[in-house]
Amino acid sequence: MLSFLVATLWFCVVHKHSCEGFAELMKMLATQFRGGAPSTGFRTRTSDFNSVTERDRVSSSLCQTEARKFVALSNEKDLSNANAVGGCNLSSTHRSLYSRLVTHRRRTRFPVVASELSSDYGVSCSEVEEKVILEEVIAPLTVACDEPELSDIPVPEAYSPNVKRELLMLSLPAIVGQAIDPIAMLMETAYIGRLGSVELASAGVSMNIFNYISKLFNIPLLSVATSFVAEDIAKSASKASSIENGYEGNTNGKSVPTERKQLSSVSTALLLALGIGLFEAVALSLGSGLFLNMMGISSNSPMHIPAKRFLIIRAFGAPAVVASLALQGVFRGFKDTKTPVLCLGIGNLFAAFLLPTLIYYFRLGVTGAAMSTVISQYTVTFLMIWFLNKKAVLLPPKMGSLQFGGYIKSGGFLLGRTLAVLTTMTLGTSMAARQGPVAMAAHQICIQVWLAVSLLTDALATSGQALIASYSSKGEYKVVKEVTDFMLKIGLFIGVSLAVILGTSFGSISTLFTKDAAVLEILRSGVLFVSASQPLTSLAYVFDGLHYGVSDFAYAARAMMVVGAISSGFLLYAPSVMGLSGVWLGLTLFMGLRAAAGFVRLLSKSGPWWFLHRDTETSQLVTS
Repeated sequence: MLSFLVATLWFCVVHKHSCEGFAELMKMLATQFRGGAPSTGFRTRTSDFNSVTERDRVSSSLCQTEARKFVALSNEKDLSNANAVGGCNLSSTHRSLYSRLVTHRRRTRFPVVASELSSDYGVSCSEVEEKVILEEVIAPLTVACDEPELSDIPVPEAYSPNVKRELLMLSLPAIVGQAIDPIAMLMETAYIGRLGSVELASAGVSMNIFNYISKLFNIPLLSVATSFVAEDIAKSASKASSIENGYEGNTNGKSVPTERKQLSSVSTALLLALGIGLFEAVALSLGSGLFLNMMGISSNSPMHIPAKRFLIIRAFGAPAVVASLALQGVFRGFKDTKTPVLCLGIGNLFAAFLLPTLIYYFRLGVTGAAMSTVISQYTVTFLMIWFLNKKAVLLPPKMGSLQFGGYIKSGGFLLGRTLAVLTTMTLGTSMAARQGPVAMAAHQICIQVWLAVSLLTDALATSGQALIASYSSKGEYKVVKEVTDFMLKIGLFIGVSLAVILGTSFGSISTLFTKDAAVLEILRSGVLFVSASQPLTSLAYVFDGLHYGVSDFAYAARAMMVVGAISSGFLLYAPSVMGLSGVWLGLTLFMGLRAAAGFVRLLSKSGPWWFLHRDTETSQLVTS
């Protein structure tokens, strides 16, 4: 205790307190000892101890309760703990009195003091070095009687998520996952291309038909599942403790939950995927000839027979494709982008082995290519189901808990949007097919390279969608604004970088897919389309992810229908005048209009992005 007295005296001398303030402090010290005299040279009189005014006693008693609570909050700097004062053992009465004195100093720092104390007031210690540092004092110098106690005042926990790091940690595995499927398609295209231009053109037409029918339902299910699962987890986490709900943070495959989640959004997505996949398989198998005729491939065309055979075999893989995309959306909702990458990697490595084996060794041609793809698709789906079963209960406890209404409503908007996208893309392929097998082969290579690199930005968009859906459902609009700003900046950077890379290397890349001189000659004119459109394509995908994150599905659908109608009108006219270049120019226009529509929505102050403009209307963004 003597060390405290010496330290206090030193502090007062250094800071040149007034005589009245020093006398008042000595009176308070006198109260602590109630007449006792330390044996280290301090001389006091009895009258000094009796001169404490009644006001001091009342103020001291009022502060006592608050000081105890502050000391209890001090943890490592707990002054009532023996370790805080160099091993001194104080009685409970003196600990509370001691705490009361030091609680009402602001950023007071005491030097190291060595002392030997002996008194009759429960204080005993040997020669020790004492260092008591008060970092911050919460209580004011005076405590009014009507102020709430510290236990009644919530102490907000500092929470500033590093959303940039979280977005990048989600995006990097997602980029790999998004790149695996296009790379697999490029690999399949490269193997088929070595069979000849007719085989490549027929497989290209069949791939576009399959993508049109499957993605018509798959993309809405993927996007809606991501948002619904992320919102479901965020709402569940807000009702339970952070220990029981470990998904609120960025798990990304790192943490394993102790208990599987029972989420109706997951069960709904899986059941819808099963039904949609079976429907697509039947439609593609029975309507293969009709679809080929619609694409301009008549029964007299040399591409008709191999294209029909390829499409029928690929139809058997439709349930697996729909289920795998729905499962990817579910995993993204869990903020886990690593598990889908693992499953996709294993499945496509299997396809890399099967493709040359079935195409060349067993001499199955395009039929072997289709069989290899279907086998790898089912491998991916079964692996994802196995991993998801560890995270969540796959089947619902009862049918009434399923969210068919929400999925159908939001999915209905995206169904119209996807229909507009696929109609425009398929129209472009149809117009290219009318230019002949050589032009169609060149278009197939361009479109595959274009989609493969542009979908890298889609990984950023889907990761941002999961974050925006999670934080917006909790009302943390400031975080959503930060994610939005970062996504737009990095999306533009990726687009410009891809444009430069493809512009300088597309000629060399083309030779990996074909050795046909006529096809390579046409591909030289496609460099501008593949490279120059990348910034617009990247921004278009980013805007899609932003709008899906806030569940702005209605605007996304309406805007895409308008954009698709304008672009389709251009595609119907331009190829007849400009040839294949008209097709590529029409697709570039399509992506540019998509990016413009997304930007216009962010400028609206009355839509779901109202909080982006709150800083200009008020002095501070309102968060909850």
